[in-house]
Amino acid sequence: MVAKNYFIPLFIGSVLELTQGFYIPGVAPKEYMNGEAVDVKAVKMSSTTQFLPFEYYSLPFCRPKNLRYRGENIGEILRGDRITNTPYILRMNENVTCRLLCPDSSTEAEASEYSKDEVHKFVEKIKHQYRAHWIVDNLPSATRLVVDERTQYLHGFPIGYVDSSDRVGLFNHVTIIIKIHQAMPDSHRIVGFEIKAGSFDHQSYKIDENGRSCTVATNGETLPPPVFLNPDSLQDGKKQKVIWSYGVRFEPSEIAWASRWDTYLKMADVKVHWIAIINSFVCVIALTVIFGFIFGRTLSRDIARYNEEDDDEVESTGWKLVHGDVFRPPQGKELLATLVGTGVQLLGVFSVTLFFALLGMLSPASRGALMTVAIVVWLFMGLSAGYYSSRFYKTLGGDQWKRNAMLTACLFPSLVFGIGFVLNLFIWSEKSSGAVPFTTMLFLLFMWFGGSVPLVLAGAFFGFRKGAYKFPISVNQIPRQIPEQPTMLHPIISVLFAGILPFGAVFIELFFIMTAIWENQFYYMFGFLFLVFVVLIIVCAEITIVMVYIQLCAEDYRWWWRSVFVSGGCAIYVWLYSVFYFFRNLEVHETVPAMVYFGYSTVMAIGFFILTGTIGFVATFMFTRKIYAAVKID
Repeated sequence: MVAKNYFIPLFIGSVLELTQGFYIPGVAPKEYMNGEAVDVKAVKMSSTTQFLPFEYYSLPFCRPKNLRYRGENIGEILRGDRITNTPYILRMNENVTCRLLCPDSSTEAEASEYSKDEVHKFVEKIKHQYRAHWIVDNLPSATRLVVDERTQYLHGFPIGYVDSSDRVGLFNHVTIIIKIHQAMPDSHRIVGFEIKAGSFDHQSYKIDENGRSCTVATNGETLPPPVFLNPDSLQDGKKQKVIWSYGVRFEPSEIAWASRWDTYLKMADVKVHWIAIINSFVCVIALTVIFGFIFGRTLSRDIARYNEEDDDEVESTGWKLVHGDVFRPPQGKELLATLVGTGVQLLGVFSVTLFFALLGMLSPASRGALMTVAIVVWLFMGLSAGYYSSRFYKTLGGDQWKRNAMLTACLFPSLVFGIGFVLNLFIWSEKSSGAVPFTTMLFLLFMWFGGSVPLVLAGAFFGFRKGAYKFPISVNQIPRQIPEQPTMLHPIISVLFAGILPFGAVFIELFFIMTAIWENQFYYMFGFLFLVFVVLIIVCAEITIVMVYIQLCAEDYRWWWRSVFVSGGCAIYVWLYSVFYFFRNLEVHETVPAMVYFGYSTVMAIGFFILTGTIGFVATFMFTRKIYAAVKID
């Protein structure tokens, strides 16, 4: 069942959720008095082998009498969250050993009965390793595991299991463990939420006279038989009997409310991150040494020699020789300006979102806030995209600024929307909650054409009026003939070679980001991400300037597009790494999940290409203007 989404209040709800998104851990705790009701809400079911989230009640679990959905922000909707109430009854500090969940399961004869098709649905989800996700006091459920004397927490809890004999078992009993911290007498704060799942056959239950409490019969040595699901055994209308039950245990804890998220955000790989940072800075230092050598000796010597030359006696060589063509507008100048504007927009989105995340305003406690902020920032960054795209376009001799602005506003978003729309059709066919509802899609289109496009046009208007960037020298009327280039300067070789260093600076952090996206983990290491981002900008700028300088020395003045592809070449390695990650770390055997993975991985790689390509282009543009302004040209 898909949650109801209303078009008109969606934007208002998203803005209100953003105010809650500015969440700093340790603020606004909720106090629970003894006996006060504690709500358990279901979020969704997810799997690391499918990538297709499903609404919790897409399986025939016990439902509350009145099913109520909580309003979600844009980020939650795109994540596939469908938050709803559950029939679990919890009261603060009141433990429960065993209580029946379904209202009609008061006796053995009235246990929940499932048909062959319903049992098949359970079996399919269990075999695909789906886990259920609940929240209590905005704290997500977790499963506690002890591996090699180390405690680990997995997000959510499994709905079943497959044993060594390939039999499918259903977890029909859960023990809800709520860790509480007593702030004041008779007042408690929830600081932990764990689930222990169990499986007991319906014949093992003994129902008390009140029809709600229960006990599980055992001989004291072994557990009672579990619930095994076998749809093939349900013939001639036979049904599977299941009794759903739960227990509740409140445990005192010394964990402060401000630290309750540490369990979920605990970084078990801090050393690996520091190694990644050191690796990145080593790359930067090595490249900066080369960069400094070029500027400190070679470039300064070139400028001094060129300025001392007498053109009547000495023929110019090297990069000075192409001074009359170096600023010649390239082919495809409109597309180049569009990519630069889009790259500036992506750079702004990433920088602003990362800034808020570093301030702690995008805590995982604010569900969907990260994606919502990114979308809103993208909307307003349309001003900068239009401004710089239009100004570069005018610099390259363009005069159709309105057409260029529309291309800037629509090119990359159309690509993302097109791929997303096609994938959404396949996700919808699987009846997944990850399918974007039609009203949400209309709202995104409204934000695009009603907000982003006008802002891009406004930015383009002011950018075109601002005037073109000035070149230090004029362009010759007749293009100079380009000599044969060495093999190492072939465009493909240059792109593949130059892309190695930027990718090497980010690939370790890329692993953790992909793990968070595709394996349902929290990513909260924004400090490391900020350092890696700074390193990426420096490496992209320096490697592009070095490669373009070598190209100019070889008397090849076609640097405009080369600077974009040289810097953006690391996106090729990012995409290849996503292919490697898919086959190395994931167990996906279905067509639609594979399409989702490679579809979104391709979108991320294209966005990464535009972002890094823009960084390299802008750095090279500033570099060429600087060096040719320092040379005396007659």
